[in-house]
Amino acid sequence: MSLERQKVSELQSNHLALSRELAAAKSAELSHQRKLDAFDDEVSELKKQHRREVEELEGEARRKERECRELKEDLRVCREDLERERLSVSQLKATISHQSTAHLGLTTQNNALQAQVHAIQSSLDLAHETISQLKLDLETAERKKGELEREVLEAEGVRRKLHNMVQELKGNIRVFCRVRPVLPSDISAASSSTSSRSSTPNGVAPPSPSPEDLGRIRAEVQASIEFPDKRDHKEIVLSSVSESATGQERQELWGFNFDRVFEPTSTQVEVFEEISHLAQSCVDGYNVCIFAYGQTGSGKSWTMEGGSTDATAGMIPRAVEQVFRAAEGLKHKGWEYTMEGQFLEIYNETINDLLGKHEFDKKKHEIKHDPKTHQTSITETTTIPLPSPTRVRSLLSLAASRRSVASTLMNERSSRSHSIFILRITGKNAKTGEESRGSLNLVDLAGSERLKESGVLGDRERLKETVNINRSLSALGDVVAALGEKSEKGEKHIPYRNSKLTYLLQNSLSGNSKTLMILNVSPLAAHLNESLCSLRFATKVNNTTIGTAKKQIKSS
Repeated sequence: MSLERQKVSELQSNHLALSRELAAAKSAELSHQRKLDAFDDEVSELKKQHRREVEELEGEARRKERECRELKEDLRVCREDLERERLSVSQLKATISHQSTAHLGLTTQNNALQAQVHAIQSSLDLAHETISQLKLDLETAERKKGELEREVLEAEGVRRKLHNMVQELKGNIRVFCRVRPVLPSDISAASSSTSSRSSTPNGVAPPSPSPEDLGRIRAEVQASIEFPDKRDHKEIVLSSVSESATGQERQELWGFNFDRVFEPTSTQVEVFEEISHLAQSCVDGYNVCIFAYGQTGSGKSWTMEGGSTDATAGMIPRAVEQVFRAAEGLKHKGWEYTMEGQFLEIYNETINDLLGKHEFDKKKHEIKHDPKTHQTSITETTTIPLPSPTRVRSLLSLAASRRSVASTLMNERSSRSHSIFILRITGKNAKTGEESRGSLNLVDLAGSERLKESGVLGDRERLKETVNINRSLSALGDVVAALGEKSEKGEKHIPYRNSKLTYLLQNSLSGNSKTLMILNVSPLAAHLNESLCSLRFATKVNNTTIGTAKKQIKSS
């Protein structure tokens, strides 16, 4: 029992010891568990940190790998660039070597050029000296040229004056010939005629002519007219090619000489320069007559009346302005002038007053010649004072609007009458007591027409006009012929009274006037025969001696 108690006591002691050990073990286990939990937490944190570091390292590795690839690519590119640079360097070395050789050659060439430059500079200096001398010589030559040109102009003026004096002393009727240019209307008319002949059967008009066709048409319509005298401008030559009896082509030439010949390019200014001295003569007390002659459409009215601009003004307005200028220029010598004008037409042998207010044919006008003053007057006509050239222009416009015109086959607007502008100039000198009386007759003759070609045979009124025009021009020819025979054989009856025209121009054709005829010639080949007739008549006129005009001056 005691043994059992002892055993129980030992067992209890062991149990207590074991309990204490168990408690200690549990406490230790709990402590270990806490440490283990702490370690687990630390391990978990370390794992997380490890994962982060691994991820960072992997990212860094990827970046490094990318950078490595990029560096490898850059390296490859650099190697290629390096290779190219090596090749370029090699080429540059070759170029440098070549250029060195070229540079050496250029240096040699430059040295040679430098030597040439020095030589050229020396030549240039010498040339500058020569140029300076030549400039001086040129200035001297220009001065001499100017002096010579002035002398030539003065000599030409003297020559013209002397020529005019010779012609006036000879008493011949002076004749100027003027050829008008080919007009666009001439080309259009020829083109229309060609087109009408070449129109299709169904009436469809052909296309408009080309510039080449127009040039060909111009050459066809233009007559062959030459002006060989380029210095004095006194000769005109017409030519025509015809077929002989044997079928061979032959050329016929007709040459004419006049006091002055004007080509188609001549201007109104150039024509008036040649007749301006006649306007001065009116102021000096002479009777002057300028008349335009030529076939219909040859440019008579254009020459005498001209256009609306200053450049195209005709002989009538220019002559009037010249008279006013001349009168103004003599005021300082004591002369005072009064001027008056009339504008008439001769239509069907009847005189009409173009400035009158009454109807034509209501009054009978008579022509009267003063044997003392050798001036001509027409009764029952309007005489208007002319204080200025402007007044004259308005009168010309009025007269032109009243003049008889009509259309014929020869000319779209043909003058059917002879027009006569009469300017009378009376001068008085308060210092010397002298008086002068001059007159300027400017005549635009109606154009001569052949009845068949004018297309008037079916028109009684146009036929009558044409017959009267041709009759009066024929009478003018008879007067010229009689004057020519008178100068050769002595006294002879001159048939001035055969027409109103010749009777009105009696003083202008009988030696009491300075008379100039302006022959107007058409440039068209279709008018060649009429042009030749006009030129032959003008030659007769030019050879006609009418006597020397006298001044109409009287002293108080």
